Parts: sequence; structure tokens; C-alpha cells
Amino acid sequence: MGRRRALRSPRGRFRRIGGVKSRGGVGGPGATMLAVGERAPDFTLPADDGRKVSLKDLRGKKVVLYFYPKDDTTGCTKEACSFRDNLGRVTSKGAVVLGVSRDDTKSHVKFKDKYHLNFPLLSDDDGRVTTAYDVWKLKNLYGREYFGIERTTFLIDEAGSIAKIWRKVKVEGHTDEVLAAL
Repeated sequence: MGRRRALRSPRGRFRRIGGVKSRGGVGGPGATMLAVGERAPDFTLPADDGRKVSLKDLRGKKVVLYFYPKDDTTGCTKEACSFRDNLGRVTSKGAVVLGVSRDDTKSHVKFKDKYHLNFPLLSDDDGRVTTAYDVWKLKNLYGREYFGIERTTFLIDEAGSIAKIWRKVKVEGHTDEVLAAL
């Protein structure tokens, strides 16, 4: 029988899922699955330009809040560049785009500069927001289990409620799906 490993998540509480100890954001007791129509969890996060971005300050605008695993990786770069290339179409529909990952702001600055991204990248380095939005998940790659962000996009309406959720996003065509929902 294989050895069991303890995996850590943002909040520090362990629980057993199958043969793996884990904590936070993976389903089961205490996990929250957000649904369309619910109030989007408020947050304030540091942006790549040094300012703080708060969801409550964006009331009156639609918000495309997308969570992505890692700066400067293939899928995340394609997704970010697609939002970049279509930002005019998004803003013409009264919406703003915010990208969120667990990378620090220094990493965001490099990523944004390298690909000339034209919207804020927010750093959730302590994992509170990724946990609140239930996108911090147990993942499996070639038999290796680890925690990471499940690529997910939330469309938040002008009143701060969740209007649409795309989970396990496939990058190809995703921006068009978001535009169709605006």
C-alpha cells in the first residue's frame, strides 16, 4: 500500500478525502459551492499596479472575475491574451475584467508586461478568495495529487450577484462564451 501524504490548503484544517488528508475548498463538510443568483463574496486584493481592488467598489458594473492557475503558463497565457484582445468588446458591454491567481504581484507585473495585458491581475497569495469562491481544488496530474486553482470564471452583475459561472474552463472559445453572456 502507498504512503499517505498530508496536503495543505489555505486555512490549515485537515480532513481526509479518500486516502489523502486535506483542508479547505475541496468539497464535503464546510465547503461552499457558489451558485447563480447568490451574492458574490466581497474581497480586497492587491493588483499588479500596487493599488487595492475591492469588489464592492465595482458595484454598478458587470465584473468578469476569472481565476487561473499560474502566470506565464501555456493555458493561462492563452486565456489572458484572449481577454486582452477582446477587452474593448467586454468594456463596450459595461464590464471589467479581473484575473486572479495565487501568484504574487511581482510575478503578475512580469506576466502583464511580457504580454501587454490591459486589465488588472490580482494576487490572492493567502488563498482566502480562491477558497471563498471554491476554486481551490484537489487536482491530479499523472497520478500526483496536489492543490491548485481550477480554471473558473464568474460573471458578477451590477448589484454584486453571481450571474453566470463557468467551471473547469476550456480556454479555446471561452472569451466568446463570456461575451455572449454579457
